[in-house]
Amino acid sequence: MKKAEQTKSVYILLTDTGTLFSRTIKLFTAAPYNHVSISLDQRLDELYSFGRKHPKNPLYAGFVKEDVYNGIYRYFQNTRCILFELCVTDQQLDQIKQMIRSFEAQQEIYMYNLVGLFGVMVNYPIELKNAYFCSQFVAEVLKRSGIQLWDKPSALVTPNDFLQHPSFKFIYEGRLYEYSRLQSELISFYEPLPLRRKFSLFPYKKIRRFFI
Repeated sequence: MKKAEQTKSVYILLTDTGTLFSRTIKLFTAAPYNHVSISLDQRLDELYSFGRKHPKNPLYAGFVKEDVYNGIYRYFQNTRCILFELCVTDQQLDQIKQMIRSFEAQQEIYMYNLVGLFGVMVNYPIELKNAYFCSQFVAEVLKRSGIQLWDKPSALVTPNDFLQHPSFKFIYEGRLYEYSRLQSELISFYEPLPLRRKFSLFPYKKIRRFFI
């Protein structure tokens, strides 16, 4: 008798920083979250996406290992989120890890696919070499690992597609820093920045903040 293949999990985190600009975007998209990341663990210690590489410089963006304690979330500690679990096989999990390690090892060659966001707006996929936006990256990692969730190119997948897909198991929704699996001592270690410093993080056009 063939032994049943064991299942493991990866986690999908959707976030919204709650800035004035983010609330404005919601008026046009009606979507509650505008950024998506993939985590290899439920504590969000291994969290990956495409976004800003430095919280103070939104124009410097690409592949990132996100730090929920000392990254962009430190600046916006009222960030809201929803966390999902996705069951995968051992083989799929190995492939996901291998892909992420490959991105991590060559992270300097990857760019943020800003023009791809315009493609989403007109429902036309724009795929550039070594360039992704957040939801495109997560969808592509899953797809290349044998997990095909949507009947459309990864370059057309949005954070809201993750929110609406039935394959994901709900884990948590609420304020990110109230998520019980985070380390409270690390959250309390960092003080939020003054409000005037926060505004300096957003000097660029509306479309970029739709996914970052």
